[in-house]
Amino acid sequence: MERIERVQRVVRGQAVDRAPVSFWYHFTPDQVCGPAAVKAHLSHAETFDLDFLKVMNDNGYPHDGLLGAVEDLASLELLRGDEPTFARQLELIAELKRKLDGRMLMTTTVFNAWATLRRLVRGPAKKHRPPNLDAAADQGTAILMDFLERDYAAVKQAIRVVGTSLRNFAKRCLEAGADGIFVSVRDDWLDGGGYGGQRYDELVRESDLEILSGASEGELNTLHVCGKAVDFQAFADYPVHVLNWADRAAGPSIREVSGVLKPAICAGVDNLSTLPNGTAADCEREVADALSQSGERPMMIAPGCTFNPDVVPQTNLEAMCRAARE
Repeated sequence: MERIERVQRVVRGQAVDRAPVSFWYHFTPDQVCGPAAVKAHLSHAETFDLDFLKVMNDNGYPHDGLLGAVEDLASLELLRGDEPTFARQLELIAELKRKLDGRMLMTTTVFNAWATLRRLVRGPAKKHRPPNLDAAADQGTAILMDFLERDYAAVKQAIRVVGTSLRNFAKRCLEAGADGIFVSVRDDWLDGGGYGGQRYDELVRESDLEILSGASEGELNTLHVCGKAVDFQAFADYPVHVLNWADRAAGPSIREVSGVLKPAICAGVDNLSTLPNGTAADCEREVADALSQSGERPMMIAPGCTFNPDVVPQTNLEAMCRAARE
């Protein structure tokens, strides 16, 4: 069975010869755009013979300067989706599409409006790391929560503007050649960490759905539920083809949701513990256990999020692939 058919059949809930497998991490700063980014993605996919490609997106949201005060939110303007840093990602997608030449489906990363704003108010990270499951430790969210206390309407309007701009970008990603978008969302930043509940519904969920509407023609739209979801079921109801989450580190388990989850399951391996600290045999056991939990339902094998390539042995990644294929 070819890669594309294998992935498409899992999305449709149909039997496959074996589970598709993929995983991803942030490449180095000199590999986020241009020929170096193309080479990094293709080398990663070919080295591990992955079944689908998640295109990383570290090109950033087009906006000059730091949003250091709540008054600065008014500087955000509605974007077409092809402005400079967006354009770099679109060029990467188009070149990957050309190079892959119909051999593999690819879904490209889009950080939702809240995740985008928290980067704009805190500044870019010096080094990408796997996610911190402690929502209360997030600096960007702490700043935005302070902004909410100062001017709730300004934050809500900023989310609306960014969300609509990301919808326009998502549409252009498909036009450039992506087969879908990989939208990263996280509700425990707002509804956990001592901030109370319901703010995600009030502020962010509508913009999530608007972003997805921009990619409605895609065939591999994936929702990545980051962190420890406060309302996992609400995300499970999003109109996507695939749901990816940290079933090991954050839950719920695959077994808990396999019988009721509508999108295809993409999970199974702990990116925070097993991949960096376990053995190849540990990785193989997690894959086998994930497939056992899903039962007769086909699924995709993947980690719950990104991992640190500096500490994850290649043998563990190879073990993931081997176990999925056996």
